[in-house]
Amino acid sequence: MSIYQTLDTPDGPFTVVVSDGAVLASGWTAQLDELVPLVHSGIRPTDVSAGDAGAAAEAVRAYYGGELGAPDAVPVRQRSGEFLEHAWEVLRGIPAGAPVTYSEYAAKAGRPAAIRAAASACARNAAALFVPCHRVLRLDGSLGGFRWGLDVKRSLLAREA
Repeated sequence: MSIYQTLDTPDGPFTVVVSDGAVLASGWTAQLDELVPLVHSGIRPTDVSAGDAGAAAEAVRAYYGGELGAPDAVPVRQRSGEFLEHAWEVLRGIPAGAPVTYSEYAAKAGRPAAIRAAASACARNAAALFVPCHRVLRLDGSLGGFRWGLDVKRSLLAREA
């Protein structure tokens, strides 16, 4: 069974969907129907109930309480092709306060010429905050895009600076 929980944060409502302790999807929304479709069809839950998201919810609270690395310890389950799965794992290794450019991210993922593929990994990330795609910026240092809005991305980066 999968559980979802919505928490109040300084950046607005944050909902996390977990299954067996692993985050399947998360983001700054109170709308479950914005998150479930982001989960790969092979692992997408058919039944999601409101409840206590456990360690994932605790990690969100800790992050907003100043423990910026708290989400790193929570397991995440995302599925896709080999490059995207690897790229998401690489994102999890980018520490708070040390954002990288899309070019640097592509290089870290082992494909320095694949800048668009790296950007696609950010765009297709279902587990925001736990897979910190907000830490990737354009070459000129501008924010680029973010599914949950540039105001949220700016706030997260400022919190982590």
